[in-house]
Amino acid sequence: MNPSINNTVFVKFPVLESERLIFRSFKKKDAEAFFRLKSNPLVMKYMDSPYIENVIVAKEKIKAAKQDFKDQKGINWSIIDKKTGQWMGYFGIWQIDKKNCRGEIGYALAPEYWGKGYMKETFSTLLDFSFKKLHLHSLKANVNPKNENSKQVLKKIGFRLEAYFREDYLFDGIFLDSEIYCLLVSDWDEGYYF
Repeated sequence: MNPSINNTVFVKFPVLESERLIFRSFKKKDAEAFFRLKSNPLVMKYMDSPYIENVIVAKEKIKAAKQDFKDQKGINWSIIDKKTGQWMGYFGIWQIDKKNCRGEIGYALAPEYWGKGYMKETFSTLLDFSFKKLHLHSLKANVNPKNENSKQVLKKIGFRLEAYFREDYLFDGIFLDSEIYCLLVSDWDEGYYF
């Protein structure tokens, strides 16, 4: 059997849930919270991407995320607290490479939700979806080597360091190093859970 992406996933946005969280598509009303997240120095410290300047730009990014889903290039979930309905952050799979059944992940939570196990729930739910429903073979994460928190989260799940690129990324006038982590479907099947 030739491995392939499950394209039916893109017919209707896959709303998922865990014990405490709902994972749904971005909505226009998320723009204010998304702007606050992506303009927070604590969150952006190792993101190596520009701050979102205002709510208008946040709305444009949300529109682009929705278009990526329509174009079957990526899936970006808003992370919502079940009890309060509060927008907490996001988790995305983008640059979906259908030929090689591979995608790249990105994620962020607002600081007030750090250290409470929300990212554990997020990874457990969305990686399970990625491998079992979307039929990806592997996921990668590109991390700033100084981002110890993100690296620890990835390692706990079973992501393995795949490559270290020296000064391969120009951001804000400075060449930065990158670490590339990878998780194979077989790693997930072996039970690499928190």
